[in-house]
Amino acid sequence: QVGCIGVGGKGHTDTMATAAAGAAIVALCDVADPRRPELGRRKTAKSGETIADHFKDARFFTDYREMIATMPGIDAVTVSTPDHHHFHASMLAMRKGKHVYCQKPISHSIWEARRLAEAAVQYKVQTQMGNQAHAGEPIRRSVELIRAGVLGRVTEVHAWTNRPIWPQGM
Repeated sequence: QVGCIGVGGKGHTDTMATAAAGAAIVALCDVADPRRPELGRRKTAKSGETIADHFKDARFFTDYREMIATMPGIDAVTVSTPDHHHFHASMLAMRKGKHVYCQKPISHSIWEARRLAEAAVQYKVQTQMGNQAHAGEPIRRSVELIRAGVLGRVTEVHAWTNRPIWPQGM
């Protein structure tokens, strides 16, 4: 059972991918409640459906602290909030024994990253930082080939990207 923290934008794709992987989405959390028209109905699909429409049985929260405190059956959380909440939401979830998938950057500083690593060990939870391009099959296969020595001893790598592939800013 998974609770998703931040369900708009990238959080929408993280939530949908988590469900597609077989997880039961039991809680959704976002500061803008898509069920309340005064906050604006944030459409998350071409059909006009919102994330709350898609997961009708999930409880909805506007504060992840409340979600984590009142949903003891959650096994894991996704954290797809604005960056400044990544550390706080992840740490709170880990302290409650929840596994965490958090979007990049997982923290604001090295100190925060080290505290999260320590918490993962202390609370015996699995954590993963999302980095879409590096979690897929092509990159995993490349790493496998390099580690197997197929290319010989690699001493230098030059890399490039087409990112961002969507419009940025105004």
